[in-house]
Amino acid sequence: MSFYDEVGGQPTFERIVSVFYREVALDPVLKPMYPEEDLGPAEERLTWFLAQYWGGPTTYGERRGHPRLRMRHMPFHVDPDARDRWLRHMRTALDEAQLSPLHDATLWDYLERAAYAMVNTFEPSGIGPASAGRPTLETRASQEPTETP
Repeated sequence: MSFYDEVGGQPTFERIVSVFYREVALDPVLKPMYPEEDLGPAEERLTWFLAQYWGGPTTYGERRGHPRLRMRHMPFHVDPDARDRWLRHMRTALDEAQLSPLHDATLWDYLERAAYAMVNTFEPSGIGPASAGRPTLETRASQEPTETP
């Protein structure tokens, strides 16, 4: 039996993700990171992803391909504050799901490691997708004032 089955299958992951996005919708840092005004599509994608990861249907892979989480999150300003907010909302969702202590700890361990892995900047400003992608060293260098000897 898979973890997915042990925790109650699709309905459990749908509840967790629904609570998570309920909280994200109210978050002034995380909400602007979602390009769609309606969080429904993001909710659906995260549900598919978590269900597949934990042994459920392979819908995510069939519709979206390989998860490539780091690549998919690179256009967004994911700093430690965003990570901590994400984790706080996910903690609320897990608490409301009332999984067994073992299942809760197992899922939380994964979510915490994944959240830390998504941090892609320690710069304190900027939210949402960058208009032309993340700045490169070259574009940053061209924006910095140059010193004249």
